[in-house]
Amino acid sequence: MDLRAALTTHRLVAIVRGDDPEAALSTVLALAAEGIELIEVSLTAKDALTVIERARQALGPDRPLGAGTVLTADDARAAHRAGADFAVTPALGEGVCTARELGMPVLAGVMTPTEIVAARAYDAAALKIFPAAEAGGPGYLKALRGPFPHELFVPVGGVDEAAARAYLAAGATAVGVGSPLVGDAADGGSVSALRERARVFRAAVQKATP
Repeated sequence: MDLRAALTTHRLVAIVRGDDPEAALSTVLALAAEGIELIEVSLTAKDALTVIERARQALGPDRPLGAGTVLTADDARAAHRAGADFAVTPALGEGVCTARELGMPVLAGVMTPTEIVAARAYDAAALKIFPAAEAGGPGYLKALRGPFPHELFVPVGGVDEAAARAYLAAGATAVGVGSPLVGDAADGGSVSALRERARVFRAAVQKATP
């Protein structure tokens, strides 16, 4: 898949992490039904690989589906076998390298200018600024755009609806959103409430300054 194009077009990555595999699967499918095109299932979730495998079967071969928190080479291989077609990492390391070797585009985690420069050697499709809120929020991202105007940045961590708008206005290509979007749905919470939040976030990113 072309992750760079997908991030530029859709501008939102939903992050699913929960302790109830059935609920996590329902969460993925509900997000997809609401038009959230980019969804990642964190490997820290319970039975995450099974969730990815079942989601892939339900969504079919053409819908993007990612694996998050890919740290190791084994993580990347397992995610690929389960049906993930892109990987998301919290940092640079062997998970990025192996995912690329397997043909999976990677949204690679960075935080500092030094890490941004280092990421070029990893052939990452885009760079996840993590944890974005702790790094300095939209102001920090705006500052990074000066020396790195051509990088595709995706802030993750503490991104609610208002922050999503602010990051996109500050030059983010897309935003990654976990609990402000997913809430408790992946732990068995309300799917109808999840669907409403999905509509709100989709509207927010669609209306944000390009």
